[in-house]
Amino acid sequence: MFSLNDISDLNSAVDKAAELIINGGVIAVPTDTIYGLATSAQNSQAISHLYEIKGRDPNKPIAICVGDIDSIPLWGRVDDLPLGLLENLLPGPVTIVVKRTSLLNPLLNPGISSVGIRIPNHKFIQRLCKKIGMPLALTSANLSNEPSALSPEEFKNIWSCLSSIFHNGTIGDSPELRAGSTIVDLSVPGCYHIVRPGNAFTSTCDLLEKFGLKKSL
Repeated sequence: MFSLNDISDLNSAVDKAAELIINGGVIAVPTDTIYGLATSAQNSQAISHLYEIKGRDPNKPIAICVGDIDSIPLWGRVDDLPLGLLENLLPGPVTIVVKRTSLLNPLLNPGISSVGIRIPNHKFIQRLCKKIGMPLALTSANLSNEPSALSPEEFKNIWSCLSSIFHNGTIGDSPELRAGSTIVDLSVPGCYHIVRPGNAFTSTCDLLEKFGLKKSL
């Protein structure tokens, strides 16, 4: 278990996490909403292990996480989005759903033409993505259908299944945080559809409409 509270040691934590991910490990990481489980989105065996740890339905898709706005077009098609929208939306507690590109591992969410993409407002996970140079498959740190975790102790029942845990204590005490990120489908040009309200619902809708997108049912 690695504490991220010591900023001076953040580089070594990123290096260690990157080593584990590159070798196919599944690790626990903090985000700007809840704790997550992360592994390489490009490693099919690691993704299978991630599903096994969570007891997750293999037909239920998993989002990816990248380190910066510039990385998004590698994995998702965003050329139809209004100029400046992504820079105002991310990083933050929002997952965008867009059409996937051919570079993304075809065994990640097979048969699904879109992908959820996230950039948490958290320095550690952003730097980790940049370090490994590939997206992370990112999902909540819990067993499927159990509450989301705001502290490592809340997912202690899966510690033994993980390669390591990177933490900075309790993320917060707001019940809204457990709702996770707001998931918005932007795959239809000019429209948006809220897949999951999450904890940034109102601000996300306001921003999308400010950029001229219309809400679809």
